[in-house]
Amino acid sequence: MRITEIYQSIQGESSYAGLPCVFVRTTGCDLRCSWCDSEFTFTGGTQMTLDQIIREVEKYDCKLVELTGGEPLLQSDIYEFATTLADSGHTVLIETGGHRDISKLDPRVIRIMDLKCPASGECERNLWSNLEHLRPDDEVKFVIADRADYEWTLKTIREHELEDRVKVLISTAFGMIEPEQVVGWILEDKLRARFQLQLHKYIWAADERKR
Repeated sequence: MRITEIYQSIQGESSYAGLPCVFVRTTGCDLRCSWCDSEFTFTGGTQMTLDQIIREVEKYDCKLVELTGGEPLLQSDIYEFATTLADSGHTVLIETGGHRDISKLDPRVIRIMDLKCPASGECERNLWSNLEHLRPDDEVKFVIADRADYEWTLKTIREHELEDRVKVLISTAFGMIEPEQVVGWILEDKLRARFQLQLHKYIWAADERKR
């Protein structure tokens, strides 16, 4: 697998926000979202064997591990790697765009799937059949950049009855819209969703790499 970095931090998003977590960040992404904050993962990285990656993860003695990127599902060995982590007692999260098939992932892996809203520029890439493979422990994330994104999100959540099927996460595209505005819309529409801020961007505000 091609890896950009392996490090420990706190989980900045999802229902696991605030918990210590080891991040395995893969290299490469086949999307180019307008608000992407991880362009440094598009190229470079280091080729590592699964054994090498496991050894790096185990150094942190932390049972919560997230596979992220870039787009981790571009790595052909990601499925075996995720299963190996689960077999060794880790809670495994994978943060993936909504455009790659999630059905082959080990059922113990918690999918955090980012459905792309219109302002991302990648909305047409969403693979809607993925919704059939979601379980109650999985999470679907929407990143909102403007009112049109919110309206699209509300329609998608209600049309696919996501509030009753998964954990729904709503984020703001950092610096593009005021969080207070989005929270107001959520409350007005009585959405059963978790509003989240990217904690790491506030904790390490002065360090671009950690943001």
